[in-house]
Amino acid sequence: MTPREVLQAIKQPTGDIGAVFYFHPATLERGKELGLDGFRFYFLGRGGVLGDVEAGVVQSAFGYFNPDLLAKMWNTGKEKVPPRDAARAYIECCHEVGRKAFEGIDGLDAYVEAATAVIDAVDGGALTLFAGVRAEPVPSDTAGAAIHQAMVLRELRGSAHLAAIAAVGVSTRVAHAIKRPDDLAMFGYEEPPAVTDADRAALERAEQITDDILEPAFAVLSDEQGEALVAATTAMHAALTG
Repeated sequence: MTPREVLQAIKQPTGDIGAVFYFHPATLERGKELGLDGFRFYFLGRGGVLGDVEAGVVQSAFGYFNPDLLAKMWNTGKEKVPPRDAARAYIECCHEVGRKAFEGIDGLDAYVEAATAVIDAVDGGALTLFAGVRAEPVPSDTAGAAIHQAMVLRELRGSAHLAAIAAVGVSTRVAHAIKRPDDLAMFGYEEPPAVTDADRAALERAEQITDDILEPAFAVLSDEQGEALVAATTAMHAALTG
């Protein structure tokens, strides 16, 4: 498989794997222990790798959300828990989900090796949320490391895609309305934005640019590593969704 074929093959399942813990019952329970509801734990836990910053900084790294909603969740959340502490707790929830779901899956060691090679090969410029989560320690156990690196790969594509959207001149609100029109209310918008054919065409270009940004990092993989990355991603996704 070519590097582009590998990154395209893992795109959708990695998106699912890396986000599966966000509102998992165990994550929600951990949030309650910290005094945070699920939504605030999401914002503070995911954005907390950036530190105790202003809401606008998190908005830049997240995109998509209504800035007023994000600011409310972030500011009220960090009144209860320091962002870095919330991030560490949130990421540990990710690890625990992987440890329970991935028992007995073959090829996880090879997955961690390949995923780590890709992650280490990324320059990181303009990829703020990815850079933040990449700096977090990787667990020593294989299952925990596998879901951790899947989470990092998810943030890698998400950060690259935000840069690509900016490059084609589409707002994140419009991009989100095109890709996930049923989720606008959850992201804090009462009315959908106007979307044109030009916006849709630009978003397609952004998808191609996203792949262009990621391809050099995936090019460090050998053929065997690329195949291992795809195979284990498929197996992990099946374990979580089957």
